[in-house]
Amino acid sequence: MVKFTKLNAGDKITISGTLFTARDRACKALLEEDFPQLNGGIIYHCGPVIKDNTVVSAGPTTSTRMNPYTPELIEKFKLKAIIGKGGMDKGVLQALKGKAVYFAAIGGAGALYADGMTVKSVHHEEFGMPEAIWELEVRDFPVIVAMDSKGKSIYDDVKERSEKRRESV
Repeated sequence: MVKFTKLNAGDKITISGTLFTARDRACKALLEEDFPQLNGGIIYHCGPVIKDNTVVSAGPTTSTRMNPYTPELIEKFKLKAIIGKGGMDKGVLQALKGKAVYFAAIGGAGALYADGMTVKSVHHEEFGMPEAIWELEVRDFPVIVAMDSKGKSIYDDVKERSEKRRESV
């Protein structure tokens, strides 16, 4: 098993193991309750489509909505990773330092991702399918380290290169 804090922004890996989906409502709820099964785990910003306990689609959702909750979630649950799309803010990048990483997953690949997923359990079904916390077992889930535990962000790198390029045009 790869130690996520050793990874660098831009590294590509696959993940196999357990992760928990969490969008806005779930993130807020997790801050207000005990949820020991998440300790040292991975949150996936995703609102999956589940039918008859089978994952039909499970693409990433935009992570920026979870910025207000994430630093505290990292601390409270000693998270080792967060998966989503679009990146997160400087507060999250700071909270990741020495502790965790943010992985980017590919938007639009929900059906492809679903092929390597099985449902282990569901928590807070009363939130509705996309907002419930789904405990999923994943196999060979491809991700890119977008924000590492050393303070590097591929989003910052792209922005910096773009600004330099714009100045030269």
